[in-house]
Amino acid sequence: MKVTVTGSSGLIGSALVRSLRADGHDVVRLVRRETTAADEARWSPPDGCVEAAAVNDADAVVHLAGAGVGDRPWTAAYKRRIRESRLVGTRTLAEAIAAADRRPPVLVCGSAIGYYGDTGGRAVDEKAGMGRGFLAELVRDWEAAATPAREVGVRVVHPRAGVVLARTGGLLGRTLPLFRLGLGGRLGDGRQWTSWISLDDQVAALRFLLDREIAGPVNVTAPNPVTNEDYTRALGHALGRPARLTVPKFALRAALRGFADEGPLVSQRVLPRRLEEAGFRFAHAELGAALDAVL
Repeated sequence: MKVTVTGSSGLIGSALVRSLRADGHDVVRLVRRETTAADEARWSPPDGCVEAAAVNDADAVVHLAGAGVGDRPWTAAYKRRIRESRLVGTRTLAEAIAAADRRPPVLVCGSAIGYYGDTGGRAVDEKAGMGRGFLAELVRDWEAAATPAREVGVRVVHPRAGVVLARTGGLLGRTLPLFRLGLGGRLGDGRQWTSWISLDDQVAALRFLLDREIAGPVNVTAPNPVTNEDYTRALGHALGRPARLTVPKFALRAALRGFADEGPLVSQRVLPRRLEEAGFRFAHAELGAALDAVL
């Protein structure tokens, strides 16, 4: 199978490329710089350009590129960058697929559970409506940007990702050094729900969606979300270190600006209903087992 991947240098993209190649699949990595390897093809979203060979005859395209949502404080300029990197990139890729002589039959186009906004303690699945906030509006428009591919009959699926657990990168990777030093703690009051997934299960779910006749939004989160307090306790236990501190809300808001209330302080209790109904089996359905495997 020939699979074209954007965002191949990121946490999820690099793991997906390794997994596909380990099983003998041909992977083409779309890059924005000049190509330096035989497996690379160039694209330039601001210019609306995608190298035709990258999508012609591809069996699937996986689009994971976009500026990191939690990488920097949410200034007005960085929020524009987050939004434009997703909307412009997705639209450019979808239009290239629609115009291809031999279109790939499926586009797996990254998305996020930010669509649901703050759900409090209420559990939601893919039937839930859109929430409020910057991320909810972003996800709505991000998914809509893939319309050109949908309109020509390409199966478009949107894996709505939660917090991906990995040793390097993501929430766990960034906070792990502090927890190892015994300086970890809950965020705010710790009552907010966290919808997480191990990196292994994230990659397995993406590959599952490539092969199944599923379209539209699919929550890619473990079936057992936890509160931040429980997450903190479980991580401290896995490391054998105390995790009794508290990071107050005002400190998070001062450091992260708007991201604090849509990132670490938001409560999202999201269930992977469509994945489970389609027969996907999680390797790490419980947080403790996931942390043991990741660490």
